[in-house]
Amino acid sequence: MENALCLSDILAGGDHTLVAAYLKGNQVAFQTLVERYQRRLINYINLSVHDYELAVDLAQETFIRVYRHAESYEARYNFSTWLYRIATNLIIDEIRRRKRRNRFLFENFFFLLSRKELSNSLPDESRSPEKTYGRKEKLERIQNAIDSLPPKYRLAFVLKEIQDLPYEEISDILNISPGTVKSRIHRAKMLLREKLSGIL
Repeated sequence: MENALCLSDILAGGDHTLVAAYLKGNQVAFQTLVERYQRRLINYINLSVHDYELAVDLAQETFIRVYRHAESYEARYNFSTWLYRIATNLIIDEIRRRKRRNRFLFENFFFLLSRKELSNSLPDESRSPEKTYGRKEKLERIQNAIDSLPPKYRLAFVLKEIQDLPYEEISDILNISPGTVKSRIHRAKMLLREKLSGIL
């Protein structure tokens, strides 16, 4: 009964408690961390690589690295910060790999349409074929604009505007100052406004 209660307390605890329990050999604690962050992590990676199967693979690789190197986790950081930093490094590696093959795409821009800044800018159109085609053209322009953002601006933009993380956490994930985070996000928005001047 005491062991069951102890396990229950661990699973109900915060990330630090779960990591500490895993380091002591508790595999259920690690699985709880995976279940807690898996969906969010896959969504974040998918927004950057626009390939769901690849996003699942990279998320799995992220957790494998956590599993193997949990002892290097520093409790002064949020676990989520460490997790996103590992995932971001994998994303950057993938971007570099695609750039070498000139195949980098960032097509998952539809999520941006739910953000106030862009969604309020697009007119509400009917479903007629002509207007549907016009909307498709606009979405393609948005896609191209996002695709053209340099990776350092794109990652900061996605972490803030889509993942809705605070500046301080983005700063830790990207290993840059909060001021640089704000600057990159601002620059990303300015570049998007320039490229989407006919829409926004």
